[in-house]
Amino acid sequence: MKKRRAVFLDRDGTIVVHKPYLSSPNQLELLPNASDGIRLFKKHGYLIVVITNQSGIARGFFDEDRLMHIHKKLMDMLEEAGAVIDDLYYCPHHIEGIIEHYKVDCTCRKPKPGMILDAARKHHIDLAQSLIIGDSETDMLAGKNAGCRCVLIKNGCGSASKDKIIPMDMDYVVKDLLEAARIFTQ
Repeated sequence: MKKRRAVFLDRDGTIVVHKPYLSSPNQLELLPNASDGIRLFKKHGYLIVVITNQSGIARGFFDEDRLMHIHKKLMDMLEEAGAVIDDLYYCPHHIEGIIEHYKVDCTCRKPKPGMILDAARKHHIDLAQSLIIGDSETDMLAGKNAGCRCVLIKNGCGSASKDKIIPMDMDYVVKDLLEAARIFTQ
């Protein structure tokens, strides 16, 4: 089977407005140009895979059932805007969590590449031809650790505005998903 190329997207600060420990579907708010960027990538044959750390589960702020409702609404919102996500992965773990089952040092929590590698196996993705787009140093490191090109969104909303990200951790800096899509679909 021929390997495919993909865009791995962080959720908070990349697709939706970053709200710490977002715990309700009603808190979801798409970022400007997010659906436009996803549509453009899809039009040019990229798989779209969301990968998101969700330590709020380990910390006891919400459970996986609540997260499923949040992600269902996100998929519905994007679909209404004509943007389709092919798959979605999340890491519920955090070593400092209070829910014992999730209080582990896993291989899926970014900056580790576990979610990306799982998606690559499942969808036959060529990681060298793929991108990760996110707004934090952990997103960039996860992409580097998986062998992807890394695109940092620096829109003043996410953690990229606060982090001192080392320039070698990223390959491109953009203001939003649409700008990234325009770079890689020319």
